[in-house]
Amino acid sequence: MDVQDIRALAEGVRGEVRKAVVGQDEVIDFMLTSLLVGGHILLEGVPGTAKTLITRAFAAGLRLQFGRIQFTPDLMPGDVLGTNLFNFQTNAFVLTKGPIFAQMLLADEINRTPPKTQAALLQAMNERVVTIDGKDYALGDEFMVVATQNPIEQQGTYPLPEAQLDRFLFKLIIDHPSRDEEREVVRRHGHRSAMPRLEDFALKPIADAATLAAVREAVTKVSLSDALIDYIVDVIRATRSHASLEFGASTRAANMLAAGVRAFAVLQGRDFVIPDDVKGLALPVLRHRLTMSPGAEIEGLTTDRILREILDQTPAPR
Repeated sequence: MDVQDIRALAEGVRGEVRKAVVGQDEVIDFMLTSLLVGGHILLEGVPGTAKTLITRAFAAGLRLQFGRIQFTPDLMPGDVLGTNLFNFQTNAFVLTKGPIFAQMLLADEINRTPPKTQAALLQAMNERVVTIDGKDYALGDEFMVVATQNPIEQQGTYPLPEAQLDRFLFKLIIDHPSRDEEREVVRRHGHRSAMPRLEDFALKPIADAATLAAVREAVTKVSLSDALIDYIVDVIRATRSHASLEFGASTRAANMLAAGVRAFAVLQGRDFVIPDDVKGLALPVLRHRLTMSPGAEIEGLTTDRILREILDQTPAPR
């Protein structure tokens, strides 16, 4: 596939998702970018901002098997992964697969479950494999986690550990729609209180597994110049020496940013990366990987503000 074919495919996916979701084009682009490089996404937004609907519509538009886990304080790792149950008819243990055996997994309110259960996702997110009773089960190249969390309700939540946050390619902030978008939402969906059913929108799959594999292969061939590699590394290293940050981004973050900008470029119809791609992806790739110093938190600084300062101060190639 050439870059124009991929751009047309991406526009087709956007068009299908728009049948059910108003606005949020940037989120759709980031989801496509993540899928093409094997990344995962953390969505943060208040209730009622279509986080679940976007994920379900995206999966439908790409013919991806959708699975959902509602994380709760009493959820156990076995509830996520599955367990071996003894079959008295065959006198053998049989695996009852958990909801993690999907291609697009929605981990809803992931910060409502204890760290032990959160950790059940680590191997799957990193290796696309789960181990149950000593046996490995592959999840497939299309496996992708979209986790959600509520930024305003902190009672009864368990903050995600740094090791798990580092597994997410992007952290996206889902905000309220614009007035015109909100008006369109009410016009389309204001006749019912329940979540819209995807069946009502007749979404058509735009791509299959073979097509996605071809697009991923094309992404690996996108040119990333030495000057842009230097720029990415300089941005990452600047996070480690910034006075307002206690801990900066890891080398994994540099690799993820490099992979992300390649996919983002090809979705825009280019087979090469430009500095604006790096600037556009730096915040969603890095905002959840940084730890602010106590003094910076007291001053009311945010990681996004610090990252913008770093991008302004780091010379970009011309």
